[in-house]
Amino acid sequence: IQAQIINLLEDLQEDLGLTYLFIAHDLSVVKHISDRIAVMYLGHIVEIAERNELYDNPVHPYTKALLSAVPIPDPLMEADRERIILRGGVPSPMSPPSACSYDPLCPSPDPACDANELVMREVSPGHLVAHCAPCVDEYGCYWFPREG
Repeated sequence: IQAQIINLLEDLQEDLGLTYLFIAHDLSVVKHISDRIAVMYLGHIVEIAERNELYDNPVHPYTKALLSAVPIPDPLMEADRERIILRGGVPSPMSPPSACSYDPLCPSPDPACDANELVMREVSPGHLVAHCAPCVDEYGCYWFPREG
């Protein structure tokens, strides 16, 4: 039934020129139906990109972890794939951190992240990733290491 509904949505989109805001946890369906994808964590967008760019070149650690959890039908590819396991505590959605909501799960948090709002950085044309500005601008960080 799910496949029939997705196919119907795609047919209607093509026939009527519709645009959808499709919210889902099933990343295989998201990949199938979406042209552009925004990944959210605790109500904040952490990464936005065209479908193929996001699936082929994820940057934010949360996006990487999500995509590593999507099952691959080929058993050999599935067996060789690296799973990304998030460590740390997930903040309460009722009382999220005042700055970087991802900080408790970050593999390499920096004290500067505790006091600063996230901003979006364009890592390639149309591919935006949330980061803490001082973390990148002054120190470099886990997913945007300092160059040179």
